[in-house]
Amino acid sequence: MIIRFMRPLVVGAILFSLLACSESPPVFHESERPLRLSDWNLFDLSEEQLTPSAASMVFHPANQLFTDYAHKMRTLWIPQGLQAQLLDDEIHYPVGTVISKTFYYPRNSEGQLLKTTDPGNEAITLQENLLVETRLLVHRESGWDAFPYVWNQEQNEAFLRVAGTSQAVALKTDNSESDDSDDLDFMYFVPNENQCSGCHTTDHPGGGMRPLGAIANQLSSTISDGRGEISNQTVAMMEKGWLSQQAADAATISWRNESASLEDRALAYLDIHCAHCHNPKGAADTSGLFLDGSSSDIVSMGICKPPVAAGGGAGNLQYSIVPSEPDQSILVYRMESSEPDEMMPELGRSLIHSEGVQLIRQWISAMSGSCQN
Repeated sequence: MIIRFMRPLVVGAILFSLLACSESPPVFHESERPLRLSDWNLFDLSEEQLTPSAASMVFHPANQLFTDYAHKMRTLWIPQGLQAQLLDDEIHYPVGTVISKTFYYPRNSEGQLLKTTDPGNEAITLQENLLVETRLLVHRESGWDAFPYVWNQEQNEAFLRVAGTSQAVALKTDNSESDDSDDLDFMYFVPNENQCSGCHTTDHPGGGMRPLGAIANQLSSTISDGRGEISNQTVAMMEKGWLSQQAADAATISWRNESASLEDRALAYLDIHCAHCHNPKGAADTSGLFLDGSSSDIVSMGICKPPVAAGGGAGNLQYSIVPSEPDQSILVYRMESSEPDEMMPELGRSLIHSEGVQLIRQWISAMSGSCQN
């Protein structure tokens, strides 16, 4: 299914009644697979905006993932009377927990979608934004389960799409100095349930899915950006009675934090975009390339590391990272590719993330040494 969104839609108030949630709390579906997002009661929707239920908590991970310049609103809900436990510096959520992530794009008065910086809004104004999809991660007795919901053209409901879908998107750069060559036309892919598992299962093969953003080190690090300063968010969880004890203040670095060192930012970028697979227990463990910060061995981190499998996917290059030579580094080659059998990450993007590529290029260019024997 391909849908092109170019102009704002005028929708009567009666259509919004389908998703209006009143003041009742969200609903945990123990075994059902609701076809409509509204059946979860996670949001209030008016003609003006989409607002998370008052029973939920909007949260902001310290280090965030790039998804084709989409903005994201994230919520967490734990049923009344239940509590998460902090064990071994990690949050263990109770059965019934629902985590949501709504993807959307801002648009101008002509209805054109804009490429802008994500401010991390607490609600989404409908006249200024286009809702694309809402992904749910639901903790059931059998483990975490993923539900991808796609918003309709009327913007009054999102429907379950277990097989995923695609939408044609045209983004204009929100910059008076830019020209048409800076605009981006691409296919936005909503993942199917198996693809959700591909990123959220960090311990293969039988570890099961887990949250990536609503974890202790992401929520307990202080964030400073367009929203101002956000400190340890596990405090808010404790105030709601959702957490057994406050997580210790962490120091998770965001790749967006320009006050951090170049190396810290680069490693943070690789961690959030690559480490769900490239860790000692991940789906890419046989590659020997570990980008989760768990290894102190520079070869395991990619420096002068030859690929396990040579060929076109590596661009016929010799090493993952060649100090001071980004053009000779497989890592950069795969980040700059949009070919399905070459691109990394292989899921979650259609576009080349120019800002991310620039960061990794700068980091490699600043390295000393060489890969010569």
